[in-house]
Amino acid sequence: MPTMLRAVGAEKDLTLDELHHFVTAAREAGVPGDNVVRAEVSTTGKIKEVETSFSRDDG
Repeated sequence: MPTMLRAVGAEKDLTLDELHHFVTAAREAGVPGDNVVRAEVSTTGKIKEVETSFSRDDG
């Protein structure tokens, strides 16, 4: 079953601490290190949000 993990900047743009929290949460959830991360960026190149997906085996 596909599951998404997503982080959005609390103040519009993602901070380094927020990005770190996203990566930590992904690692703790068992997302493989080679999974693709998608990002939405502003016109000035700042990261607004990131997300990744992974499959969880519930069986």
